[in-house]
Amino acid sequence: MSLHGKGSLVGTESGEETVWHSERLSQVPFRILKAHQSAVSSCHFCFEDTKILTSSHDGTVKLWDFSTSSQVCEFKDENSGPISECNLTGDNKRIVTSSYDKTVKLWDIQNGKVLWSVSLDSPVTSCNVSEDGKHIVCSTDVENGICIIDCATASKVIFIKDHHVSTITRCCFDPEGQRICSVSSDRSVKLWDITSKRTTIQINRAHNNVISDCGFSFNGRLLCTASWDKGLKIWDVNTGEFRHCGADNVLKAHTGSVSCCVFSQDASVMLSGGYDRAIVLWDVISKCKKLVLKGHSDWVLDVALSASKKWILSSSKDSTVRLWNIEKSEEIPAVIENKKAIGPRLSQCEECGKPFPVMHWDNTNVITKCFFCRLSTPFKSMPSLPTVPQTG
Repeated sequence: MSLHGKGSLVGTESGEETVWHSERLSQVPFRILKAHQSAVSSCHFCFEDTKILTSSHDGTVKLWDFSTSSQVCEFKDENSGPISECNLTGDNKRIVTSSYDKTVKLWDIQNGKVLWSVSLDSPVTSCNVSEDGKHIVCSTDVENGICIIDCATASKVIFIKDHHVSTITRCCFDPEGQRICSVSSDRSVKLWDITSKRTTIQINRAHNNVISDCGFSFNGRLLCTASWDKGLKIWDVNTGEFRHCGADNVLKAHTGSVSCCVFSQDASVMLSGGYDRAIVLWDVISKCKKLVLKGHSDWVLDVALSASKKWILSSSKDSTVRLWNIEKSEEIPAVIENKKAIGPRLSQCEECGKPFPVMHWDNTNVITKCFFCRLSTPFKSMPSLPTVPQTG
């Protein structure tokens, strides 16, 4: 891998490179990654969580080593405006960027060169890559449109002008690459089908203010949306459950506008960031807060969760990225109290198949049967009873 520049490794604000901070309120260790010169617009774990990818309004994209938090590569000098988003293709060979300079670019991650650049007629507010790496979708301001680009040929396959009635803030593919979700400042959510080339789901007035972000769960069933109305919503879009039951609301998610949201791979938890400078980890079933992280000095613009759910990544308008170690967060008193407030969750008995309650601190790898099935199962070995001394 070619090396294009060094960034600063920051373990603590005092400059020590091997010591982790521990945020006073959350008691969660973290590192600060400093190298960008302006707001960090997006952040991702990649290369099986061994690398970190970030983009910034300073016009650069940076690749970081996870273990040392040091900068590995820098991709720069090709954009004349802020980069709104970056994404890595599934084969880890190319990077896609969208920019307010009205371009979408595909970069070779090995040599840092631009493979192609597509010009559009207005600033590009977001971009996303299909799971198979064949297509890129991006959203444009002014035209309020979405554009699908062929990765191999750099040709515009489809452009839908006025897809929303005002600025599209975010667009993304579903995991199968068959649908595109877009959200907008017009407060609507749209799912557009690639095969039929039409909008199959449209949710008007989905939120009470601008919808800032959206994201699918890894099975494609759930969709989360974040809004300036300070709330998050979870939609069951695969079964259409939301049509008669509405969305699952996560009200008062933040004390300010919510800027970003993402599911864990198993969709058991959700992560959000906001203009209140906070990052919140949510239990998806109960819609309750599990953990709140604070430390950024300005808006949190993007968040990411590692596949292991042991690490959180956050990028901010304060020009920094934070890497949070939440591996032992379950031991924090505040988290334990939150679990008690949430109460039990349901698990499925492996023997009778019926649901049964399990407390959040119970180990579901050990407790796999309901109380009645456990009761009816004979012990493999009985503990020996203590000897009672005989009294004369």
